[in-house]
Amino acid sequence: MQHNVLILDFGSQYTQLIARRVRELNIFCEIYPYNNYPTDLSAYKAIILGGSPYSVRSEDALQIDLSEIRGKIPLLAVCYGAQYLAHFSGGEVAASNIREYGRANLSYIKPEEDFLADVALNSQVWMSHSDTIKSLPTNGIRLASTKDVENAAYRIEGETTYAIQFHPEVYHSVDGKQILENFLVKIAKVEQSFTPNAFVEDCVKELQEKVGNDKVVLGLSGGVDSTVAAVLLNKAIGKNLYCIFVNNGLLRKNEFENVLNQYKGMGLNVKGVDASERFLSALDGVEEPEAKRKAIGRVFIEVFDDEAHQIEDVKWLAQGTIYPDVIESVSVKGPSATIKSHHNVGGLPDYMKLQIVEPLRMLFKDEVRRVGKTLGIDAELLGRHPFPGPGLSIRILGAITPEKVRILQDVDAVFINGLKEHGLYDKVWQAGAILLPVNSVGVMGDERTYEKVVALRAVESTDGMTADWVHLPYDFLMKISNEIINKVKGVNRVVYDISSKPPATIEWE
Repeated sequence: MQHNVLILDFGSQYTQLIARRVRELNIFCEIYPYNNYPTDLSAYKAIILGGSPYSVRSEDALQIDLSEIRGKIPLLAVCYGAQYLAHFSGGEVAASNIREYGRANLSYIKPEEDFLADVALNSQVWMSHSDTIKSLPTNGIRLASTKDVENAAYRIEGETTYAIQFHPEVYHSVDGKQILENFLVKIAKVEQSFTPNAFVEDCVKELQEKVGNDKVVLGLSGGVDSTVAAVLLNKAIGKNLYCIFVNNGLLRKNEFENVLNQYKGMGLNVKGVDASERFLSALDGVEEPEAKRKAIGRVFIEVFDDEAHQIEDVKWLAQGTIYPDVIESVSVKGPSATIKSHHNVGGLPDYMKLQIVEPLRMLFKDEVRRVGKTLGIDAELLGRHPFPGPGLSIRILGAITPEKVRILQDVDAVFINGLKEHGLYDKVWQAGAILLPVNSVGVMGDERTYEKVVALRAVESTDGMTADWVHLPYDFLMKISNEIINKVKGVNRVVYDISSKPPATIEWE
């Protein structure tokens, strides 16, 4: 795979969005921490410095040696990156007199500059910084200004180095994608060759070279990621792929049987393993979310290890890891301050002798779906909502019991089936129910009840990195609430989660 663009992460919440916009241009890119990136840069045709919550003026400013980049590889510095270039290269960065956050408009654009070609005067951009560039670095040439920010964009004479103080990656920057295209395609001459067809062709070739005639065991979940990974591997190595679908006791209602039936006819070699008691036993009394995830990850590996030993000479474990899993499990500075642990990120224990292969490791969720479509996978399967690897365990707040699992499975079934019946399922990116660790007083008939509360969650998103809550019709919510309370024993109250990500994650744990 071509390593076209390298994005260096300084800890900005927007770094992943830069990658998304670059990928939308059919250009492959990778994100690396600013202090831990490949030493050989010869494969990269352009480099982007991201933003940061830090200030270049502070003692703990994040610093990077650009001597092997500037003047040698086309460079785009965004926000913190733009201020970094100025501050350490003869310019001046100072605290802004006004808070430069939110929408602004380009009041000046230097004419006949490829970098800002097809960008209209007064084009809206998105600012997000408390420092501002007072004077440009040595050989700096101003390219654009806003009413309050004189040096909104600049380039350095004699280099293919460009810098902007606003964020081109967010939708609020109306011509942001155009600016990225100008830099990457017109200036850096990066080929727009990263398409689903090209990915499939390259991935199959790489898998064949990496795995050879070895046997591979893959854990299927019934979700989009593992299914696409399985079809890719099957295309590459055929009969040497052994798929295992594990019932961890935390799947949706009847999902174990339904998913096994779904894979019939796809040409995949799939074995179903019911390990529900083993998982529930490992979760007995465990309440802390990270402990749940780690317990489930450990048992998953143990089950796979047991099953792998029944396959003669198996050497590889395949996983449906995707790029957001990798990004969210790595931090920029110091020991990993992760949002959450992912059960399929982080390697294998020493006792397990299998090597890992992850065909989708560099793809975002929407890219996985496009690859699946190219592979001819059924649209209904590709349209399935994401479902967390730890299953319902992280939608049951607190300790797990079989009774709580039964309640949540029934609630979830009513909600998901209702979305499908009312034509809302495909308008939602992910939906589910959460069992809360509280009881509430209710009245059913003439009797007082003191039973469980459940929350419904439905979000819209592109890749799961950010998400907004879906404005489901009130009539629908009323109907579903009544149906849950009437049909699911043990529940007497239903609430709807109207939090967006950020600040709230999609899952509650």
